[in-house]
This record gives sequence, structure tokens and C-alpha cells, in this order.
Amino acid sequence: MRIVFMGSADFAVTSLEALAAAGHEILSVVTQPDRPRGRGHKLAVTPVKELALKLGLSIYQPNSARTPEFAAWLRQQAPEVVVVVAYGQILPPEVLRIPPLGCINVHASLLPAHRGAAPIHWAIMSGEKLTGVSTMFMDAGMDTGDVVLQQPVPIPDEATTGDLYPRLAKEGAELLLKTLTLLGLGKVIRVPQDSSRATYAPVLKREHEKIDWSKPAEVLRNQIRGLNPWPGAYTEFDGKVL
Repeated sequence: MRIVFMGSADFAVTSLEALAAAGHEILSVVTQPDRPRGRGHKLAVTPVKELALKLGLSIYQPNSARTPEFAAWLRQQAPEVVVVVAYGQILPPEVLRIPPLGCINVHASLLPAHRGAAPIHWAIMSGEKLTGVSTMFMDAGMDTGDVVLQQPVPIPDEATTGDLYPRLAKEGAELLLKTLTLLGLGKVIRVPQDSSRATYAPVLKREHEKIDWSKPAEVLRNQIRGLNPWPGAYTEFDGKVL
């Protein structure tokens, strides 16, 4: 299948690897621009770009995927489908309409649970025992499109975000390949989400990381597990941040 892949975070690397190994024609990889990181503020590439370079794939790094220029570029690529995994931007309707088979997203939750940017963190922080991955057709909303397939994944009692992250990335990649097979055969069944059951996983902010010792121990335990290893929970003692 002729695919344009859009991804940035390391969660997306496993899906890109799976597409390449399965023999799909990856026309181009779209990822976020290189940005300064670390104390030296050196330009750093996204994990997806690192892999794309190793695979010898064409790379495009627009500042925004919401411009007429990006839409024109995508039309020239003429993909059958666009695959989006942890890319970092919401795509506009104009872009979503370009590929004839649609835009497929891999999301690390059992939608409509934990729509948003940090579903793995929030599932653990919420004390849940079950999460999973979903593939869906993207629409103009935030993780609101019709679901294609889902794979539940249990959350062990001691699991951290760091433990769960690679497991969900692997399950997501496998689910993506199954979804594309169904799409190619014309056997996809679209399941609308029940938005009345939706929960949200917003971008983590500093306020989410601070430990409030007035809360029950189990709540704090879940918070610390969910923020481990990044961005990390913290408290203050004797004028210092711990």
C-alpha cells in the first residue's frame, strides 16, 4: 500500500519499523522539525527521523501540517492512505480528505477513554487496571474518529509508564498492520465512538507532577508510577525540590 507516515515520538518508531518490514511502500515520512534540546541547546532530531534516515526514506519536516503548502505537498505524494502515530498536531479537514482510503491513527488507549496527548500516563495515574491501543479513522476532532480495531492490555500493579510504553507501542504496530490489511481488502468496519463515555488525557504540566500529601496513599502511588520515568513526580522539602 502507498503510505505517507506521520510521526515524531519514539512510540511511533515501532509502527514505522513494522510498515517497512511488511513491505508497504512508504512514500515519505513527515515528522516535527529538529529542535534545540539539552543544556547545549543543540538541534536534535525526532526518534522517527532517526529511523527514517537509517531506512533511507524521504523525510519532510513542515512547521505546520495545517497550511495550504502542506496540503499541496501531500497531493503530490498521492498516498492511498496516511498513517499518523504520535505526530503531535491535529490535521485539518482539507488534509484528511486527500488520501482516498483515509487517515489512520494509532492511539494508546481504548477509545473513547483517554483522548489526548498523554493516554499512557493518565491511565496509570487514574489507577486503571486495563488499557490498550486503538486504530481509528481520523476526523477533525481530537481522537474522536471511528474506531477500526482495539487491543486490550492489562496494567500490572507495579507497572510504570516506562514499563507500559514499549508494550503498547508493539501492540499498536501489530494492530496497524491488521487495520491496513482490512482496509486493502475493503473489509473495514467503522465503529463510531460513544462520546458520552469519553475521558481525557491532556498534556502534562508542572502542576500534575507535584505531590499533594493530603491525598490518599494509593492516589500518590499511581501518580508516581504514571510519571515514571518522565516527566517525574516531585515534592518540596526545606526549600528544595526533590
